[in-house]
Amino acid sequence: MPACRKDFHLRATSIALCAALLLQSASFTYADPLPPQEVVPVESRQITNFKIGSDDTVFGKLEFIGGIEMSSSNALLGAISSIRFRPDHQSFVAVMDTGHWLEGRIVRDANGKLSGVKDLTATSMMDKNGRSEQVKSRMDAEGLAFRNGEVLVSCEGLHRVDAYPDPGFSQAKPLRSLPLLLPVKQLRDNRSLETLAVAPLSSPLGGAAVIVTEASFDRNNHLFAAILDGPLKGTFGVIHKAPFAVTDGAFLPNGDLLLLERRFSFSQGIGMQIRRIPGSEIRPGAVAKGEVLMQADMGNQIDNMEGLDIVIMPDGDIRIILVSDDNHSILERNLMLEFRLKQ
Repeated sequence: MPACRKDFHLRATSIALCAALLLQSASFTYADPLPPQEVVPVESRQITNFKIGSDDTVFGKLEFIGGIEMSSSNALLGAISSIRFRPDHQSFVAVMDTGHWLEGRIVRDANGKLSGVKDLTATSMMDKNGRSEQVKSRMDAEGLAFRNGEVLVSCEGLHRVDAYPDPGFSQAKPLRSLPLLLPVKQLRDNRSLETLAVAPLSSPLGGAAVIVTEASFDRNNHLFAAILDGPLKGTFGVIHKAPFAVTDGAFLPNGDLLLLERRFSFSQGIGMQIRRIPGSEIRPGAVAKGEVLMQADMGNQIDNMEGLDIVIMPDGDIRIILVSDDNHSILERNLMLEFRLKQ
């Protein structure tokens, strides 16, 4: 081959390689942008009485400590589905069913009661393809749990449990998805993977992830539920306490599971209850029932209660913190309520 033609081919090949590398780089940059993040200013009003017009503090087996009603000039605040607190008892992570992470920390007054929220940021969640700003049908986040350097999130619609890296979850795609074990085609689009909780390592479940559906039923009309991994991996059922629907849950240190359930009807209005499922009832093939610890209705300071977490205080006090989902409606409120478990 003449030298001139050889040089031409070398130059052409080099140009083609450079163009390919540039396209690959441009494609990577386009596919993996950082998700949008916003600071969310919050104004808080303390709630001192749980029962409207009463100084009562004990409700069933719970004692009311205090609460706050939150509002913001940023429309992102709202639609909270689940909340989890860090070991410092102040910092928290929440997910919203609009496909956003919510991070912040609580503030307490001189008496140790909830008085506000600070440093609140909302970040659009990323899916496995690196897409953020998702439509609700693709990123309807409902459940949340921490485990072994991961943040687990359950979604309904596109039913799945995704595992994000921790730290770094808010800027990352999920690392993997956990096998669901449940018949996906029998899960209702807007009534499925509502509750996601991680059992204590010391319990018979050995730190397993557990899911309970909101209102998806097996052939015996029990709520679908599953132990997704660990030594007792398998499916079980939870008795449905009509007219309530399960919205969140968390494990106590002894391995019992607390379930938050809500009620809404035009005849009875809104309501909620908290049920305690013994750890011994959470095993493959079982049907869990548990006992109701407390109930509340429109005579109490509640709204559309969606999130529950358990916080163990330094003195061993067991606190239960609840949050509501305002559905971005002017008719509903963003609440955070705190109770003490009376054992």
